[in-house]
Amino acid sequence: MKVGQARTPKLTRGRERVYMQGYAENDTIAAISTPLGEGGIGIVRISGPRALEIASRLFRDPSGKRHRTLKPWGLRYGIVVDPETGEEIDEALASAMPAPHSFTREDVVEFSCHGGIGPLSRVLDAVLKCGARLAQPGEFTRRAFLSGRIDLAQAEAVIEIVRARTDSARRLALANLRGGLSAAVVSIRDDVVALLAELEAAVDFPEDDVGEPDHAAITRQARETASRLRGLAARARCGRVYRDGVTVAIVGRPNVGKSSLLNALLGRSRAIVTDVPGTTRDAVEDWTNMRGVPVRLVDTAGLRETDDPVERLGVERTRERLDEADLAIVVIDGSEPLSDGDVAVLRRASGKGGAVALNKSDLPPKVSESDVVPHAAGMPVVRVSAKAGAGIGSLEGTIARLAVGRVAGVSEGMVMATARQQEALERAAAALDEAARGVDGGAPLDLAAIDIREALFWLDQITGRSASDEVLDKIFSEFCIGK
Repeated sequence: MKVGQARTPKLTRGRERVYMQGYAENDTIAAISTPLGEGGIGIVRISGPRALEIASRLFRDPSGKRHRTLKPWGLRYGIVVDPETGEEIDEALASAMPAPHSFTREDVVEFSCHGGIGPLSRVLDAVLKCGARLAQPGEFTRRAFLSGRIDLAQAEAVIEIVRARTDSARRLALANLRGGLSAAVVSIRDDVVALLAELEAAVDFPEDDVGEPDHAAITRQARETASRLRGLAARARCGRVYRDGVTVAIVGRPNVGKSSLLNALLGRSRAIVTDVPGTTRDAVEDWTNMRGVPVRLVDTAGLRETDDPVERLGVERTRERLDEADLAIVVIDGSEPLSDGDVAVLRRASGKGGAVALNKSDLPPKVSESDVVPHAAGMPVVRVSAKAGAGIGSLEGTIARLAVGRVAGVSEGMVMATARQQEALERAAAALDEAARGVDGGAPLDLAAIDIREALFWLDQITGRSASDEVLDKIFSEFCIGK
């Protein structure tokens, strides 16, 4: 194929008629694919049947006088010019990726320009003048999905990689992009299809000596498959912790070192620290990374009875933030005897779960772990010094383990799933359970087949086999333009 020759693969998945509201599938699209702002490099991406033609019209040799021939699978240095005036816009490197061996399986050209809103906007404007249209949010990835290059779970993994707050989240998202979640779903789907085929053969062809199916075996297979789905859903909940993170409220009576602990966990001064009780009147929060788990720490006002109306509002807000949090860190001043106020805070946080930070370990101890344990409701006690940094790593490890184990429920074989995918897994499992109950209770097999088809429908929602255009619009609208 000659460079510049239009070539567009046919979009698959039965969506040739309805592509995107108001747009045609054979449009050539373009967008800035790097964050706006100053930087060393910025990229303008073009995809579609006219991508090579448009790029060839704009790209000149370093002198700016002669058209620069694009080289497939290589980089060419040159000048991008305005197609109407011939004005030189920017120096750039151009890469041409002919279909179908590109991300979208269409012809794709990328101009790597100087990073900055000025040059990138002008280059994009020149591309649009030549007949491309501005891409919609997520449209490049949507085209990759519609062309069959990736399935819907892999498409959603693209945005998860972009949004990953920690390296653990990145690895889990990358595993999905490589087909990890899809492979698990497809394996289960194959078993569901086999079970449905057995039922439908018995229902549709009773006169062909198919034989009466073993009802006990069908019930067992449906329940076993449902159990596999629930296990996958549980592992996905764990993965979501690495993606979404957890909120941890730091609570305690005034002046026990809550703000100092926040600063120690963040590794920087984020909250004001003084010796005056009640300094923190409103919640101070920030994100940190604890063993790969994104954690939003919330430093709260000290919990105590007070006549100060402003401080009283802060105490009430502390109670609200504690109720909203996933976990709590109860801070106790270890250099003072355990007080009724400490016990009251422990009792208030007992239903939330978390850890107890026995702070100020750099000072002579007045409280031991054995003093705290009877009031801690099973929360582990970690001796720390927010001032000296002692025990901070141990506390981080404890919170990370609690986040994965208590909040997510499992810790082995993690996968990452969106809320939409999680719901589909759980609904598929519920449909199989319903089929098993029906067969076990003597219901007609055609009713069980309906339930199994429903399970199949929900599994296909994950990979995109049965995802509606409304679902696709919602998913890809969350992407940035240019991705």
